[in-house]
Amino acid sequence: MRTIRFLLQKEFSQIFRNKALLPMILIAPLLQLWILPLAADYEVKNVNIAIVDHDRSGASRDLLHAITSSGYFRMVGYSASYPQALKEIETDRADLILEIPLHFETNVVRQGHEELLVAVNAINGVKASIGASYLSKILQTFNAHLALQWQEMPNTNVRPSVEVISSNWFNPHLNYRFFMVPGILAVLVTLIGSYMTALNIVKEKEVGTIEQINVTPIKKHHFILGKLIPFWIIGMAVFTIGLFAIAMGLYGIVPVGSIVLLYFFLAVYLIAVLGFGLLISTYAATQQQAMSIAFFFIMIFILMSGLFTPIESMPGWAKVIAHLNPVTYFIEVMRMIVLKGSGLKDILPQIGIITLFALVFNGWAIWNYRKTS
Repeated sequence: MRTIRFLLQKEFSQIFRNKALLPMILIAPLLQLWILPLAADYEVKNVNIAIVDHDRSGASRDLLHAITSSGYFRMVGYSASYPQALKEIETDRADLILEIPLHFETNVVRQGHEELLVAVNAINGVKASIGASYLSKILQTFNAHLALQWQEMPNTNVRPSVEVISSNWFNPHLNYRFFMVPGILAVLVTLIGSYMTALNIVKEKEVGTIEQINVTPIKKHHFILGKLIPFWIIGMAVFTIGLFAIAMGLYGIVPVGSIVLLYFFLAVYLIAVLGFGLLISTYAATQQQAMSIAFFFIMIFILMSGLFTPIESMPGWAKVIAHLNPVTYFIEVMRMIVLKGSGLKDILPQIGIITLFALVFNGWAIWNYRKTS
């Protein structure tokens, strides 16, 4: 312990001596956690829609009011014909066209059905599909509302309908930030742990101090622990500030589950991530090599962790890579504890897998670090 204490004093002295390192470790991730959830939003709003209303009846006006008041659509044109509305799409001013036929209200009342034309600009496939889905749901809701009104009218052939009411669990208001903030916080902690430790031993090699350490009686595991513990403490501090100041203070995301359990998993996860960074540093000869290797793996970790794309929708080979990704399990646990209130029994599989990662990465780093002069 005395040897490790001296190593920790040395490491913290180096960290605090670098005036640019602490702001990069503490301030930059918190700014990213504040800004990224505002932009990383899959909810599409302000879809531009052009309207062609041949009927101009009370029912068509009610339908247009339901569309524009939903908050998802912005009417950019009220055209007299379909070719005129099509020009709005051709000039990229509109994303969708809704054409309401003549005698829309009359046919709905007398015959019980009517057809509407929806034309979608599919250049941006994601925006087109989501916008069309939103419009379809609004039309279905409007149709159910009309059926409910006309059931009470005499001499109508409208059959009774079943009203379906959905209940949103764990995120009642469908706030996308509740889904993104825990995942982004997990990724930022991973970035700090892997990048900083990947550069640590390599910096000793470039400066030349690694030769002085190699001729000392310090054992390999003492040296690795001296490199790991400072960034483990910094990672815990960054997570604490991000959780309480940004997630809870700014976005109002209060963990439903146990915060103690969350920190327990974080403690094990940081050991695994820091071990991975140290493993990279034992192979790299320069900081540029370490940054390149770490960047390669971190990009795979982020993109195949389930942060943006559900793992269930990935092909089979990608699912295998995702399940070999430690970030995947941290994001899962973050969302399980913060949003669902999961307990220890629920996250035991993830704890076991992360513990295995920690043993493999750190054991490999200790074995690969060779004290040669």
